[in-house]
Amino acid sequence: QELDMSDFEEQFKTKAQGPGLDISALKAKATQKAPSKVTLMESNRAKNLAITLRKGGRSIQDICTAIETYDQQALSLDFLELLLRFLPTEYERTLIGKFEREQQPPEELSDEDQFMIRFSKIPRLAERMNVMIFLGNFSDTAQLLMPQLNAIIAASMSLKSSSKLRNILEIVLAFGNYMNSSKRGAAYGFRLQSLDALLEMKSTDRKQTLLHYLVRVITEKYPELIGFHTELHFLDKAGSVSLDSVLQDVRSLQQGMELTRKEFMRQDDSLVLKDFLKVNSEVMEKLQADSKTAKVGAGGRNGHPQFLPGDPPSSAHPPCAPPKKAEQDIELWKKQEAAAKEAESSPPGSEDQPEVKLPTQRAKRQQMDMIAELKKKQMVKEPLIYEGKDGAIEDIISDLRNNPYRRADKGRGSAKKRAAGQSLQATPDIAL
Repeated sequence: QELDMSDFEEQFKTKAQGPGLDISALKAKATQKAPSKVTLMESNRAKNLAITLRKGGRSIQDICTAIETYDQQALSLDFLELLLRFLPTEYERTLIGKFEREQQPPEELSDEDQFMIRFSKIPRLAERMNVMIFLGNFSDTAQLLMPQLNAIIAASMSLKSSSKLRNILEIVLAFGNYMNSSKRGAAYGFRLQSLDALLEMKSTDRKQTLLHYLVRVITEKYPELIGFHTELHFLDKAGSVSLDSVLQDVRSLQQGMELTRKEFMRQDDSLVLKDFLKVNSEVMEKLQADSKTAKVGAGGRNGHPQFLPGDPPSSAHPPCAPPKKAEQDIELWKKQEAAAKEAESSPPGSEDQPEVKLPTQRAKRQQMDMIAELKKKQMVKEPLIYEGKDGAIEDIISDLRNNPYRRADKGRGSAKKRAAGQSLQATPDIAL
């Protein structure tokens, strides 16, 4: 009351400020304003639903009736996929139930809330929506998957029926078994992923890989195998197909078909579901059969691409004869492995065992000669040198190189030459 605020306001008011507001008029206008409507949905969700309903271009009753009768002509597939995002949540269903129990007039709700109430009254709403989307997508998806499965099946049959490719893989197996003959038994096949090792393994001079060497061997000894690629067909198409993705799509179609069958059992008076199952059940069965064939053709016996010489080739092509040397090596290793198993199963010291047949003895001698030759080649290589204290490890290795064998009751030459009082010491990383 003592301060003159009107003068202060006049002196310091902003220029953009308009005429003074009449507070009493605003209050009167607010009282005349209509009361706000009741909302059952979150504001952003309601706005998005309003946009979606405008795209549909149909009334609330028409949309819900089309879903109840599986009418795909009334609702587009894009609209159904958008509408699937607005399935009523548990919280929204709770609010709807509370609103109905209080018997409030529907006119107080917005159009989106009124749609949500009618939408939630459809029985098995989520199942119906998913079935309608499946019905709309099935034909296009099936037509997309069939040529991809056919390309994989055709390429697999082409690979399996190629006698020249089979011969090349047998040569690779023969070299692999020869390299591993001193460490493990003969392998009767290999996974095709192992072919990557042909590029990783290099010669002693590091100038060529095992793949280069195999190409030279095949060119010199098996020139008839050079044009093996002429027997392979459909590989370009099959190479652009992801088998895992195709199989996943087939499984998704199968799940959709099962859901459709369940819905038809609950609502067997639906002609739309009845006609769909009648027309497309055979298509689904063919897709499943083709997917199994493609999986077996591309994955081998155990689900992994593999090469086994014992696999029968296609009936349209005669079985191919493996290279002579590779065949002999494989037979030799088979006999040697069988003889080794018999020797392990027989008790030691038993003298009443039947004599081994002559071919087995010859195979065993050849195998022993091969192992002895490999050991001689390995002995030429320089042994690994490990550093130790006072040069002890180097002296031992040098002595072993000069004197490969000593009796146990004799001392080593290097120990005699070493000064008195100097003893061998074991390093932490090498145990003597």
